[in-house]
Amino acid sequence: MVTALDDDDISTILVVTAHPDDVDFGAAGTVATFTDKGIHVVYCIVTDGDAGGFDRALDNGGMAALRRAEQTEAARRVGVKDLRFLGYADGTVEPTLGLRRDIARVIRQVRPDRVITSSPERNYARIGPSHPDHRAVGGATLDAVYPDARNPYAFPELLVEEGLEAWTAREVWLTGGPTPNHYVDITSAVDRKIAALRAHESQVAHLDTLEDFVKGWLSATAQAAGLPEGSYAEGFQVVPTA
Repeated sequence: MVTALDDDDISTILVVTAHPDDVDFGAAGTVATFTDKGIHVVYCIVTDGDAGGFDRALDNGGMAALRRAEQTEAARRVGVKDLRFLGYADGTVEPTLGLRRDIARVIRQVRPDRVITSSPERNYARIGPSHPDHRAVGGATLDAVYPDARNPYAFPELLVEEGLEAWTAREVWLTGGPTPNHYVDITSAVDRKIAALRAHESQVAHLDTLEDFVKGWLSATAQAAGLPEGSYAEGFQVVPTA
């Protein structure tokens, strides 16, 4: 059975997602528990999410700026202040060498103990997390963790031109996949997760039942984790990568 590293042994966590709001749907409650413990959390957002939203009076440039601002506010609500936006085109992300290099660069800059990203596997039981961009970013992030970021001979320009020494992240947590093997009790942080999601007004303002919807699946996850009735939880697949 896979056992996650103890949070007391973690000083820095990097979260890599495809779009603004991905981290908040998948892991914002868990992030809040980390920042409460004094763990430094950094977000790396691959696209600006400019193909999303319901206010299409905004052009793609305006939507991109809005969604960056929404993600920045959502991050603040769970204690995260350091965000890196890569600016890839929404809806067309592929796990290219270029994307692997860009994520490896951030890993070497941030030097995280733990990386959280989307599962590269399709989840047939709950299709929402399996957006093509999510799967592409998850796959590219795993490749950036192993072998790219730790190998000084991979993307040598990162070392030679940018002075970024190789770095080994010790584990990866995957969100939204079909086989979670680790659960975090977020009962104490569920209201901050909801607040973070509400910061994404362009995406959720039309959802009158957002809180009930989110708490419904978090409650089911807590039940799967064996937590007491009335609990809420987020699930992950932990992948040791040291």
